[in-house]
Amino acid sequence: MTAVEETARPVALLRRRPSPRPPRGSRSATSYGFVALYAALTVAFGILPSLYAVYLAFTTGEGSFAGFANFTKVIGDFRFLPAVGHVAFYLVIWLVSLVVLVTLLAVIVHAIRVRWLSSTLRLVFYLPGALAGASSVLLWLFVLDPTASPVGGLLRALGLSSFVQVIVPAHLPPIFAIIAFWAGAGGWIVIMYGALNNISPDVIEAARIDGAGTLQIAWRIQLPLLRKWISYMGIMSLAAGTQLFVEPQLLSQASNAVVPNDYSLNQLAYQYAFQQNDFNGAAAISLLLLVIALALSAFFVLRGGLFETD
Repeated sequence: MTAVEETARPVALLRRRPSPRPPRGSRSATSYGFVALYAALTVAFGILPSLYAVYLAFTTGEGSFAGFANFTKVIGDFRFLPAVGHVAFYLVIWLVSLVVLVTLLAVIVHAIRVRWLSSTLRLVFYLPGALAGASSVLLWLFVLDPTASPVGGLLRALGLSSFVQVIVPAHLPPIFAIIAFWAGAGGWIVIMYGALNNISPDVIEAARIDGAGTLQIAWRIQLPLLRKWISYMGIMSLAAGTQLFVEPQLLSQASNAVVPNDYSLNQLAYQYAFQQNDFNGAAAISLLLLVIALALSAFFVLRGGLFETD
């Protein structure tokens, strides 16, 4: 037995020996390589275009300094304030529904203990994200037409018997919010589900031992620990929402201008650039959008504690 033990000991030690790690220098080189690629793309497609937009916004078409003339021109445009109102109304509806419903659905799916059912629901929620952008809007053109929609009976019951009646400008903010939620909520539900998986089971078990129910655990433990992820979702969704363009543009073309082609700020910038040949005014609108988005993102960062360390 002693001989067997002596023979088995080196084998056991060999099995316990940790796998060799790559040299520290090679890992650092790989990390720097990924960061360098990201930095190069950010400079090429983010920073340099932004600097060029700043240059255009403060100059005239001949290249001379214009001060704030381009900003006062676009703000004084009769189309500007209605476009701001359209985008703001849409953002309020979308962000509130996104934060509330995505968080609620993620907590519900995470609470389901049947693994196949939970996986199926995540897949079902995620699938609409495959139809993003223009393809999603084209699909919704049929959904919004009472004569061809699978929910045409519901639309007619609401007194909407034609496509034009459905897409009148007063109805567009909630319609765009529904389209955006349908296309983007599934991905955020999956992300929130992953964040919920990172919560220590010991914390949840301790709360149950103390008598906490499912609702108390969700309200007092899961939601506070999801605060950073909710803040991140708000920032990314805000950045996407301020760029509203594809949905109103396609609806404008499909409705023969029942939806105006200057409905959103991005559409108005497009009109300045490619209809009026005024790239300086378009750059001024883009900078105003950037400032507003950065200010609102800063609010989400500060209130959500995005960069706080636990």
